Amino acid sequence: MKTNIPETAQLIPSDFVIIGGSGDLSVRKIIPALFWRFLDNQINNKSGIIVCVRSKINIDELESKLIPHCQEAIEDKPENKIHWNNFLNLLTIVNLDVVSGQGSSELSSILTNKIGTSRPFIFYLAISSSLFGKACNLINKEGLNLPQSRLVVEKPIGHNKSSAIEINNQFAQYFEEHQIYRIDHYLGKETVQNLMALRFANTFFENQWNNKNIDNVQITVAESIGVADRISYYNEYGAIRDMLQNHLLQLICLVAMEPPSYFEADQVRDEKLRVLKSLRVLDNKDMQTGQYQSYENELGKVSSTETFISLKVDIDNWRWAGVPFYVRTGKKLSTRASEIVITFKKKPHDIFSKIKEGKEEDTPNRLIIRVQPQEGLKLKLTSKAPGPGGMRFFPSELNLSFGETFSDRLPDAYERLLMDVARGNQTLFMRLDEVLAAWDYIDPILEKATLDRPQLYIEGTMGPEDNILSTNGHQWIDPQEEDK
Repeated sequence: MKTNIPETAQLIPSDFVIIGGSGDLSVRKIIPALFWRFLDNQINNKSGIIVCVRSKINIDELESKLIPHCQEAIEDKPENKIHWNNFLNLLTIVNLDVVSGQGSSELSSILTNKIGTSRPFIFYLAISSSLFGKACNLINKEGLNLPQSRLVVEKPIGHNKSSAIEINNQFAQYFEEHQIYRIDHYLGKETVQNLMALRFANTFFENQWNNKNIDNVQITVAESIGVADRISYYNEYGAIRDMLQNHLLQLICLVAMEPPSYFEADQVRDEKLRVLKSLRVLDNKDMQTGQYQSYENELGKVSSTETFISLKVDIDNWRWAGVPFYVRTGKKLSTRASEIVITFKKKPHDIFSKIKEGKEEDTPNRLIIRVQPQEGLKLKLTSKAPGPGGMRFFPSELNLSFGETFSDRLPDAYERLLMDVARGNQTLFMRLDEVLAAWDYIDPILEKATLDRPQLYIEGTMGPEDNILSTNGHQWIDPQEEDK
């Protein structure tokens, strides 16, 4: 295979141990991401992928589960079918019961002969957070929590601050903080990465990035599907814990953070922590929850779990004082889209007011950062219509579509994050104090959400009737409206 990546991105041979290896997360995201990296030669045949499963499964059965999620990669080039077979040779299946410990000796025997090397052992806990402690204890019991060992854990880490502390204490019994990688796949998305480049690599944006120039910020993470087979999990956690506590708060942090001195893990995370600690306690009138109408029918019982949450977030610091951050997320909305809309303040004086024809709309400048799908950036401007006969104006835009601009495919977020774990780069992973600061903000919101039943909304809309932005003189910029 010919590599498509620079030498600086090459990895030393590593062992990826996926505990929960035949589960949904592993089959849909983790193993396909590793295959794409194998195709780019970032993972070579000296690395290993150990798939730990509770129920017995052979390689043919595992392959049949993987094929639908790896088909695009296999068919990308004619030779990839051969590479797929070579990739399957890297996979070793271990029958492992985390609760009883049965099978742990087999896992240990596979890794023991590699202990004297510096190759990373990456333990990905693709299992319920209730089993995190048992998995860590098993790794310790087999003597595998070594200096080169790294632990990757998925959200949600707990359901409130006290449970998050308890789970993280379990990690701390066996691993140092620098070995723990708390993953939030939104931080690995290409456009989210470009948000930092946009701000900190371009002086003309950072100079405008404050309350003197920005009117409001809107962050929308909309899903057109329901909860499907995740309904039992979702009914326990809801939109606040599932999306707001991690994805949305992290996007707020990246928009609002101060420039770090250097792009280094702890410096970036220090600045995000300062944002979290600056979030004002939410007022009841600045939050709205909703539930799509058929949710209880799907669940089979009455439920007060929210499938939609919107709120107005205020950041109490000099840069953002007076600038509302509006965030929303929901299931079964009218579109699938994740985007950040930065609306700039209107010009202080319109020099063209006397020559405008009729009631030409005076639209503000907007920067739209599309996270998914069709990743890209748009800058909304006002331009002069071409031709003679005076100054006539129309809204225009500068459009950077990543799909159109870059001929190569954009790596999936899990690809980037897994390679960062292998390199030991924690910049895009949450530190413990970040997690706890997020819960400090979220716990009171969870308490407020229990006071009233969520408002029902019709599937295929953008959620309940707005009661937040309208009272503040703003309105939502819906994703499907941005091209109008």
